[in-house]
Amino acid sequence: MQEALDDEAAEALLADRLPGLPGEVAVALIRLAGGDPAVLLEIAGALTPEQIRGTVPPPCTLSTTSALGRSCRAVVARLPRRTRHALLLAAADADLTPGELLAAAGADDLAVAEQACLITITADTVQFVPAVLRAVIYYDAPLAARRAAHRELTVVLTGRGERLRGLVHRAAAAPGADDGLAAELLDAAADGPPPTATAAYRYAAGLCTEPDMAADALVASARQAWLAGERHQARLLLRRVARRTAFRAHARARHLTGEMDLREGDPVVARDTLLDAAARLATHDVPAALDALLLAGEAVHLAGEHGRYPEVARQTLALCRGDEPVAVALAYHQVAGLSGLYAGEHAAAFGHLRTVLRLATRVEDPAALIRAAHAGVFVGDGPGARTLAGRAVALARQRGEVALVPQGLEVAAFAGLATGHYEAATTAATEGAALARATGQPGLAESHLGILAVLAALVGDRDTCVLRVREADAHDSAEGPGQARALCEWALALLDLVEGRPQATVDRLGTIFLAPSGHGNLVVQIASTPHLIEADWRCDPRTATLDGAFEPFDRWAAGTGQPSWLALRARCRALRSADPQAAEDHFEEALRQHRRGDADFARAHTELLFGRDLRRRRRPGAAREHLRRAEETFRLLDAGPWAVQADVELRAAGAAVPSRPVPAAPGLTAQQERIARLVADGATNREVAEQLFLSPRTIDHHLRNVFARMGVRSRTELARRLAS
Repeated sequence: MQEALDDEAAEALLADRLPGLPGEVAVALIRLAGGDPAVLLEIAGALTPEQIRGTVPPPCTLSTTSALGRSCRAVVARLPRRTRHALLLAAADADLTPGELLAAAGADDLAVAEQACLITITADTVQFVPAVLRAVIYYDAPLAARRAAHRELTVVLTGRGERLRGLVHRAAAAPGADDGLAAELLDAAADGPPPTATAAYRYAAGLCTEPDMAADALVASARQAWLAGERHQARLLLRRVARRTAFRAHARARHLTGEMDLREGDPVVARDTLLDAAARLATHDVPAALDALLLAGEAVHLAGEHGRYPEVARQTLALCRGDEPVAVALAYHQVAGLSGLYAGEHAAAFGHLRTVLRLATRVEDPAALIRAAHAGVFVGDGPGARTLAGRAVALARQRGEVALVPQGLEVAAFAGLATGHYEAATTAATEGAALARATGQPGLAESHLGILAVLAALVGDRDTCVLRVREADAHDSAEGPGQARALCEWALALLDLVEGRPQATVDRLGTIFLAPSGHGNLVVQIASTPHLIEADWRCDPRTATLDGAFEPFDRWAAGTGQPSWLALRARCRALRSADPQAAEDHFEEALRQHRRGDADFARAHTELLFGRDLRRRRRPGAAREHLRRAEETFRLLDAGPWAVQADVELRAAGAAVPSRPVPAAPGLTAQQERIARLVADGATNREVAEQLFLSPRTIDHHLRNVFARMGVRSRTELARRLAS
């Protein structure tokens, strides 16, 4: 068997072989092939024209004419009957543990299959070799044999306390409609993990005799599939709902469709779908209507259409009755807070958003915690946002709601970026981008890549920044730059600033602040204001203006009360001050606030600007003190281009600056450790670059530093050192 492909590579292989193949068909083929490229191509080559168009279901097993299928079936046919039955039991449930399988099949029978190299049993799983053999064995068995296998597994799993999984197998063995069993499935699925709940709701829909209940079960199945990261399965289930007439189910289907559109990167379409769903749901399901409106508000934010938010907020707050559960009250305060923030009413907005943070301590729902973490970002409370996002991610992982994990990681990455914890932000965004793609959320992946682009630009890593911007491939909405595009523009503007093109920075950031609609992305506008002010000052320190950009930031930063933002506020005031003493006082205040926080990079940046300002004011002795501290910090943080700027300023201030090789420090940064471990595991530089969304040149640079810091000369020696 060839090395397994990941989903992205498999999709690319199919797109090359069968251009235009519907996404849900491609996913079904990839799942059937188990990532084996040879099997995938064989299955794709046997598709009928109707299957290629998606008008009839894709194959669920290998055809009788398949060479691999004939080979698999010949091997299985030679096995003893009891071994074939044991394999059928294993094929009937991909989640069976070895212990569960041994409770239903004999150990000797499984040993025969192992010796034939048809299965591999680990501590937790039973895997077929090749993976497609599972489907061949299951679908080759007669229907009666499959039902008998499901009945056996029902007894085993129910006896081991696995009620929901036992019910799913009982449903698979059911001969026809059964409202009683459907009711049991619906009851048990409410608290089940998404993968199992997806199957439970789907079976319940098939067993119901009441059409509206069946339609509701299908929507519930689709939602669980979406939470489990199976976007295409969710879309297929929603198609079945669309063919039914139940008003309630149709409204809920629109709700889920809008949410999926939002994460897939189409916030404008999502907004309209979600507003329509909310209007339909408001008469009979207020919590669902509220959730749809919250998502519509998020769509407005992501599209940069802030002018539309007050209307969404008005519709949302009209549902408020005042006696809601904590999670619902949290949502209303979030909407009121954002509405005030967009309107420039900072005091009221901060009051509502801080109430969200207080209420979040009593919430255990990952989606609600993610929204609360966003509130933390909006009030500048990076540590609080990171804590809430961390809780949300942990709960989502625990519950199997994998689609929510990259959403929580996005807030964690934003919070790390805002507070200067760049390593933590890079870790969160790197994992988040990969998980967003894997769970069918390309729009969310764009946002993660935009954050990674900004992080690369901050340290002057041009190659990686440009690579991440290209990977994001984000576009403006009709109303101006959406969030992902705004992040990419900010990243490129930062590169201009690092590389000494401040006017280009001003021009590029202007597209974020002055979108065609007069609006833009609020989070990116706030976060990038200090760079816009700096670029304007560097163009001409005597005429720095930009009142329209600075005043909203100044009021917002003051309202946060957070040292990191108060430091940046004071720095911006220093750069805008025409009076030398006032500028110096503001710089000193910025450094005091930096010392209250722990953002070394931001402090070094302020030291650089303070030193540059003092040198321009012909105070070279005072300038050198700040410039040396800035240069030392930038070198420790591996921010080479910024360190070069500090060197240039030091020389201009009359200091002798020797060449400084990279120090062979004993410790590795988090990024270097990630790279080192991947290399030690045998990955090439290009493979590491692809996995971490870095440029190959950046990997080369980091790897040289890793070798120097660890005192090794080869990859083999590196692997031995890490292993020890």
